[in-house]
Amino acid sequence: MLELRNPHSVIAALERRPGDVARLELPPRGGGPAWQRARELADSLAIPIGTLEDRSRSGGRERGPIARVAERSPVRVDELVAGAGSDDQSDPAGGLWLALDSLQDPQNVGAIFRIAAFFGVRGILMSRDRAASMTGVVYDVASGGVETVPFAVETNLHRALGTARDAGVWLLGSSERADRDVYDLPRDRPWMLVVGNEERGLRPRTLEACDETVRVTPAEGAGVTSLNVASATAVLVSALARPSGA
Repeated sequence: MLELRNPHSVIAALERRPGDVARLELPPRGGGPAWQRARELADSLAIPIGTLEDRSRSGGRERGPIARVAERSPVRVDELVAGAGSDDQSDPAGGLWLALDSLQDPQNVGAIFRIAAFFGVRGILMSRDRAASMTGVVYDVASGGVETVPFAVETNLHRALGTARDAGVWLLGSSERADRDVYDLPRDRPWMLVVGNEERGLRPRTLEACDETVRVTPAEGAGVTSLNVASATAVLVSALARPSGA
């Protein structure tokens, strides 16, 4: 059971899977408008609401409002990429997915889920080993993004990427050493953007699996020439999700 402390992540869970929300622990009054909204939703759904005083009396440390929420279940990778390259006219390029190769900072993973939800990414493929797990920190930083973006967690990322390719998805690696800028990439096909570990980037085998690689090009004379993985992902996804012809 997760302990969520961002009211927006709690509201998203209440709206999308209320049966997985076990309990809220709130101050008797106040807590801000977002927590008040969470309280109203929980009341309407008959979800138990305790107080912070209850937690203190039972020996718990009072650390502000929380909600106890079950983890969201991942899907299989074949379910994640189902419909890639379909004839859906609302998404003529066939969609955009993300894959995370051994990201270890839950803050980065949460930020990427929020980015994915904002830009309409269709799903996120994650590696299980040597990677951050789906903790409450990920849910809270995502601010509801985990509730809206399906995800798969796979032990063998290389094999999972092969499954995505077999479904019609093209694999796009991100590397600051790539020859091609992301804005030069054709957007006439379904892409899965693969981003790598905070320090080492993509593993060699992951990079070899990619059909293309792209970079984010800094401005001429830029004082900073690199971005952290979450910031780079935001730039890359924004470029890939822009309307065709823009």
